[in-house]
Amino acid sequence: MIRARVTVTLKNGVLDPQGKAIEGALSALGFGDVAAVRQGKVFDIEMEGSDRARAAAELKAMCEKLLANTVIEDYAVEIG
Repeated sequence: MIRARVTVTLKNGVLDPQGKAIEGALSALGFGDVAAVRQGKVFDIEMEGSDRARAAAELKAMCEKLLANTVIEDYAVEIG
């Protein structure tokens, strides 16, 4: 069994209204030291098999085809 974590975040320069809303809410809750917030999403994926190279290639394909909008988002894959 191979376990992986895919983290998808907006590229630098892409507006992040949800991050700004969270930033404002944190400030309103008294967390004034927060300078900026960028939001993203995390996918924990379990794959059958033990071929890490094959899993890495499949995970990249998953990101390119479905998990990330590569026009505005970056992704990082960690295989555990």
